[in-house]
Amino acid sequence: NAGTEADVYISVYGERGDTGSRQLLRSQKSKKFLKGQTDTFAVEAVHLGHLYKIVIGHNGLGSGNGWFLDKVVIKDPITDLDYTFLCHRWLDEGQDDGNIARELTVTDDSMFPGRQELELKREETWAAEKWKFQKGNTLQFYNRLTRGFICLSPDSRVNALGDKKSKYGKVFFMWMYA
Repeated sequence: NAGTEADVYISVYGERGDTGSRQLLRSQKSKKFLKGQTDTFAVEAVHLGHLYKIVIGHNGLGSGNGWFLDKVVIKDPITDLDYTFLCHRWLDEGQDDGNIARELTVTDDSMFPGRQELELKREETWAAEKWKFQKGNTLQFYNRLTRGFICLSPDSRVNALGDKKSKYGKVFFMWMYA
């Protein structure tokens, strides 16, 4: 019951204005908004510039009107940019928080210059540091606020007393900022 038979509406907002509320009528699929299905719609509008949010929802009518929306991707045919709006929530009066409309902000690379470079650095750092988190290692985090150590033991115990001296001699230190 993650699909919907209700009428679905979207408003797209960009730096040059918005589309107003538009009903998503004709999917490239014969039946739209089915569970696990990706639907594609063409929405005609003036060029809005960089997009920053959408409002998407339904009218709550019809049997099985609740809907679980994973995400919306808008492809700008002029700039060839993809804008991703993550939802991963219910639009259902009887599920989640009961809302049948959601305001979603853009979460893609077009609004975060350098995001790909940051992700690559994160992956490189994890590849270099993940050995510290292997089974059997004890980790100590130094908390600059308390000026003490927090220890994570291999048996899943946490010593958060903030001891002022290292108990384990040579271990791996991680810095915590509070």
